[in-house]
Amino acid sequence: MRETLCRMIMDFVQEEPGNRFPEGGAPYFTEPLIGFAAADDPLFAQYQTVIGPFHLTPSELAQREDPPWRPATVICWALPISGETRRSNRSETTYPSRAWALTRQHGEAFNAALRRQVVQFLVDAGYRAFAPQLHPAWREYPDTPVGIACSWSERHAAYAAGLGTFSLNDALITPRGIAHRLGSVVTDLAIEPSPRPWSDHRSNCLWYREGSCGACIGRCPVGALSKEGHDKAICRGYVYGAVPEAVGERYGVSSTGCGLCQTRVPCEERIPVGKKTPSP
Repeated sequence: MRETLCRMIMDFVQEEPGNRFPEGGAPYFTEPLIGFAAADDPLFAQYQTVIGPFHLTPSELAQREDPPWRPATVICWALPISGETRRSNRSETTYPSRAWALTRQHGEAFNAALRRQVVQFLVDAGYRAFAPQLHPAWREYPDTPVGIACSWSERHAAYAAGLGTFSLNDALITPRGIAHRLGSVVTDLAIEPSPRPWSDHRSNCLWYREGSCGACIGRCPVGALSKEGHDKAICRGYVYGAVPEAVGERYGVSSTGCGLCQTRVPCEERIPVGKKTPSP
């Protein structure tokens, strides 16, 4: 069932028209990375301390289903943003490229369609499933000790599923880099968890691994990044306020993203090589 599920996800990303730019037909995303975490992995309980008590575990979400049920697995994926789109964003210094903005809006709509597709695939196979990002219990909390946060973090789920580790700018560095969109689905189908082959939760980031790099700091046009980390409030105000106000109408989208700190950096498309090699 694991192989069948992975193939379905791969085929959907490759063949679904929603993963295509309206002109030219080039894909928003290339071949996905897929990982699995046990729904009862202690990490999900730890996230209620790391992120906040409002962050719901897979079991808490499943208990809000009608009727409640016991989850077994969290299926996670990373959708790497295409090379052409990443290249278009490298030369930008203030606002994202049009291709990046279209990927943020229409590509994320495709990601939501993928979430629904995975849920339907599992339900049709006789299992129970839901996508936390689309769950009625999903909430955003604008003022928490860690800044703006949500009741489910796709990044933290992906870390639990072995897809990557965190970076100075709070994103996830996967074997295919930091420029991607993430998704997840919770199910009662039992699938063996993926290994987490990292020495710690930040080992793929050169800054945390050896105190070098910090390229993302210089890429941020509003100073939301520093050696101390990521100022979510400044970042969000720019990404959801100033940027769409400046280029949203011209690009024909309401959500633009930014992505400057995810392009023209050593971790854009790979785990960066430094003086110290991450484990493994």
